Amino acid sequence: MLTERSVSRAAIRMGMHQPAVSAALKRLRDLAGDPLLVRSGAGMVPTDTALRMIEPSASILRAAEVLFTDVRGFDPQTATGTFRVAASDYLDPLFLPQLVARIQEQAPLCHIEIHPLSAASDYQAQLAQGAVDVVVGNWLKPPEDLHMGRLFADEVVCLVAAGHPAVRRGWSVDEWLAAGHIAPTPTHPGARGVIDEHLETQGLRRNITARCPHFGLIPAMVASSLLVLTTGRQYCERFAAQLPVRILACPIEFPRLMYYQLWHERTHASASARWLRERIKDVASALKKERQPE
Repeated sequence: MLTERSVSRAAIRMGMHQPAVSAALKRLRDLAGDPLLVRSGAGMVPTDTALRMIEPSASILRAAEVLFTDVRGFDPQTATGTFRVAASDYLDPLFLPQLVARIQEQAPLCHIEIHPLSAASDYQAQLAQGAVDVVVGNWLKPPEDLHMGRLFADEVVCLVAAGHPAVRRGWSVDEWLAAGHIAPTPTHPGARGVIDEHLETQGLRRNITARCPHFGLIPAMVASSLLVLTTGRQYCERFAAQLPVRILACPIEFPRLMYYQLWHERTHASASARWLRERIKDVASALKKERQPE
């Protein structure tokens, strides 16, 4: 209820009837000596006491889930839990579809939720509170307080329209920096993205003239404009045969993009969470092998 900020939405999420959730809220209010949720306009907001309860409550619930999962063991064929993965669509466009398909095939009774990484989300807090089980993405320096598993590395390239002048004549560093660039909207508060973080270390800055939160739409925008997308080769290759675009080498040397999965200590020993992380690793490995020349 504290995260949904709605009795009716909390009831739907927990698979309970709303009167039962309202009764539980009344008991919690009596125990806490605080209203916990109060009306604000058409919705409800948590009190200061309620906000202080969110993290310890999540810790208790997640610890209980890990405890009973380990006691019962995890059998993917009979398990009925929910897997929650936070990821952006700047990954290989086949990654999430193949992950969902694999989970549906191997754990047919389980549910899977894909959560976006956006400027409004705090993935570190979501992992700590148990709102998501694992986060998949790329960072120059992943947070040190989270567990990390490497998935694959990728070369940084540029995607441009087939008729872009750079396709015919190439470009210098200055020309690349001055070109109109399109970049994804930051995936979390304060994020600049690995491309711009690296440029900053070189004392350079590119000319970003467009931003889009939907990474999957950017290649089509590039195909019909003079915009430049700088990202991993694996992502670009998925669109090279579908759109009038070309992949060009970047005139600035970038370190290889490293993609990781991150998870919190609270799920590190969970049998079901370990199974999920192995499936993520399997899908990443399969996509990597698919790209390697025979």
